[in-house]
Parts: sequence; C-alpha cells; structure tokens
Amino acid sequence: MSGVIEISDAAWRELRHHLLPPDSQTEEGAFLLARHEQPNEQQVVFRHIETILLSRQDFVSQENDYLELADETRARLIKRAHDQNASLIEFHSHPSPYPACLSPADLLGLSEFVPHVLWRLKQRPYAAVVVAPSGFDGLVWSPPSRQPQALKGLSIAGSAHAATGLTMKAMLRRGYGQV
Repeated sequence: MSGVIEISDAAWRELRHHLLPPDSQTEEGAFLLARHEQPNEQQVVFRHIETILLSRQDFVSQENDYLELADETRARLIKRAHDQNASLIEFHSHPSPYPACLSPADLLGLSEFVPHVLWRLKQRPYAAVVVAPSGFDGLVWSPPSRQPQALKGLSIAGSAHAATGLTMKAMLRRGYGQV
C-alpha cells in the first residue's frame, strides 16, 4: 500500500510557506483534511479539502527539532475531521538542510498518536508528512493494516512529485516493526 496526496498549487504554496518561512529556526505544523479513496488494494488517494495551519499556542513544545501538540489541539483536529467525515494528514517541517525523513522522535510520537486517531475517525486512513527545504517524505496508515507504508508522493495541481522514501528505508534498516 502506498499513498498519494492530491492538493492544488495554491494550497501547496500556502502550506509550504507556513511550514518553511524564511529564516525559520523552529519546526512548524499543519494538518490537512482530505477525502480518501482506495482505487485498488495497493494505493490510497487523499484529496485535500481543508488546510489547518497551526500556531504557537497549538503546541506544548515547539523547538528547532521537536514539536508536541497540545491535548486541546489534538481534540480540536480530530473533532473537525470527524465532523467533516474526513481523513487527517499531519504535516510538519524540519528546517535543517538535511533530506526529508521522519525522525526517531517523530516515529515515537506517531506510534502513540496514530492508533488513537484511527480509532476516533472510524479507521479512516491517516498520513504524516515531513517537509524540508529539499523535499518531503511521509508514511500512510490504511486499515486494516497496522503497518505504515511509504508515502509515494504529492500530486500538486496534477503534477506528480515523489517523496524521498528515506523514512521507510531508515525504518527497515533499524528494524522498526509497527509504528
């Protein structure tokens, strides 16, 4: 199973500008609400319907290498997705010059958060994406599988952009099981 996120050019520009503002020193975050479909057993397609840009008050911690959502923010995001009958897609930035790859801390946070979101949103697929100055990468959870799969890429205004694939490679190299 792999995933593709479809988004308009204007929405992608807004999201990228929010996540990687000029001279950014801290990680930034946002969520997309999306409709999803599974055209076959090997792929899930997310179609962007709404962007939720997060601000400083949405986090318990916001550092140059770490973000932690406030409980109230988590609840608000899940409720909004539930009310819209939508999937959630998490986006955050790594403003460093390194290639895009979810960090071990990201994976630990996802291992705690994703099962709860899947349960609360009635098993709708979930995706987590990290954006760096040089590209993006991510994972997709699509029940009934409990194993995350690599995000294939973004379709920005119909133009395909490939994910780095580094997160899944690192997970396999480190012997990660379920995330």
